[in-house]
Amino acid sequence: MWVEGVSYEIPWIRMKRGQAIFIPCLDPPRARAQILAITKRLKLKILMKVVIHERIRGLRIWRI
Repeated sequence: MWVEGVSYEIPWIRMKRGQAIFIPCLDPPRARAQILAITKRLKLKILMKVVIHERIRGLRIWRI
């Protein structure tokens, strides 16, 4: 998966419900759209929130 020019290999299928990942990004709305396109194709339910983690802004993504 590519988000803002950076490649991420996320094992979406192996993620259990309730697990979360953090993806740093400068443009959260654009990153959100890119991630939603992938998770919709895989038919996964996720929750995303813009957060600041250790002084870095990004998206926290939970599998629900």
